[in-house]
Formats: sequence, structure tokens, C-alpha cells
Amino acid sequence: MTLLLTLDGGAIRQKLVDAVELARTAAEHDAGAERVGGHAGVEHEDAVSVSHLFEAKLPGYRGWHWSVTVATADLDAPVTVSEVVLCPGPDALVAPRWVPWERRVRPGDLGVGDLFPTDEDDLRLAPAYLDSDDPQVEEVAREVGLGRMHVLSRYGREDAAARWRGGEFGPRSDMARSAPDVCGTCGFYIQLGGSLRAAFGACGNELSPADGHVVHAEYGCGAHSEIEVELTSSVPVAELVYDDSLLDTEPAPADEKPSEPADA
Repeated sequence: MTLLLTLDGGAIRQKLVDAVELARTAAEHDAGAERVGGHAGVEHEDAVSVSHLFEAKLPGYRGWHWSVTVATADLDAPVTVSEVVLCPGPDALVAPRWVPWERRVRPGDLGVGDLFPTDEDDLRLAPAYLDSDDPQVEEVAREVGLGRMHVLSRYGREDAAARWRGGEFGPRSDMARSAPDVCGTCGFYIQLGGSLRAAFGACGNELSPADGHVVHAEYGCGAHSEIEVELTSSVPVAELVYDDSLLDTEPAPADEKPSEPADA
């Protein structure tokens, strides 16, 4: 908004601020005297206009105000009413921000029998006959008239990749961060085709929490195919130690005589 500048020293603004009764008369004429409450303040619009606020005495409009904008051309001109509107105050109960229907549906909301049509300008999809940088798309493109009407566009693939990477089966999940190895080196990892094959695949291990889900190559869990666990006894067993640096001695019996050498 461009503010008008004046050099009146504040006299015009004070003139507008003092026009409370004129503003009240305008609000009562527009809404009815019983619906206009006390004066609730002044909002400065520019150098030649202000808005007077009055409490709205309307059922269901607690915290709302009647806003009456008054203006004048100069110090000698009369004050006139520009508009009267009903506005919410800082504590007013207002409706939530309007969200288009197609943005209200969240993942998991679609139920049995529900239909969710795709927008014809959906950036995630491209006609199957268009050239792309994805070999899998090119393979489908050769089936013009026999294959799918649409395939994932480059934007659609990048959108899916970002969502999968940041999801439950991505490299930053709690399971992946505590896993001994990653899916990219697991024998149960089924690599995807096309441009997503470098980073994504499906898990084929029924014992894994990701079985049947798309997983990132750097995701991991405790059911990795190459994990080896050393089996040991759960009962601690002390090792036997032999100390041969000391000799046990025992005195010979007193009645024994040393044997004499045999005669030659």
C-alpha cells in the first residue's frame, strides 16, 4: 500500500481520530443500533484515513468488530465515511483456512468404494507416447494403443523417490540406523526397473518388517541375508589354567634306601 504523506503536523490525523460519533452513526445505520457496541480502538490506514472499531453485538460473532473507515481530503475538508465492514478481531472465532478438496485427502483416506479422480494436468503423469529419459517408459511407449494411457513423468518419479526416501523404509528411519547392513547388499532385495533401480527395490523377506514394500537401497533391518550369528553357551565357563612354573614336592619315606648300582 502506498501511504500518502502530508505536512500537517498530525492535525488531519487527530481530526480523523476524533470522528468517533460520525463512525458510530455510520455503523448503526448499516447494522442497527442494537448491534453496535463500545468503541474498541482506531487503526491508521494512511495519512488521510483511519478505521474506527466498534464491538459487534451479534450472536455467534464474539470478538468481531464493526470497522468504519473515515477519510478527509485536507484540514478544511469534512470527514466522510468510506466503508463499513464486519472484521474479526485477534480473539475472534473464525473458520479454518479453506483448503481445496483435492488437497484434503491424505494418504490412507481412500477406502473401499471411494473414487479419487486424477487431475488432467497432474504433473506426476505423462502420456505414454512421449519420449523420456526412463528406459522403462520407453518400453511402454512402444506399446502405443496397447499399453497404458499414462506413465510416471520425471517429476512424478522424483516426487515418489523423495517420499519413499523420507518414509518408514528410508535410510534415516530408526530401523535402518540400527541395522547391521543395508538392503542393497541383501539377497532378499528385489531391484526396481527404470531410473529408480539405482536407489530402490522391494523387500522379499517374509521375516522383515519391510516385506512387500518399496525400500531404499540404504535401508536395512535385522533380517539381512548375510548376517551370521556366533552361537555360544549362555552359561559362562571359566577356562582351565595350568601353571607349570611351580613344582609340588613330597618327601621320600625314611625306610627306603637308595638303590645300589648293579655289579659290572
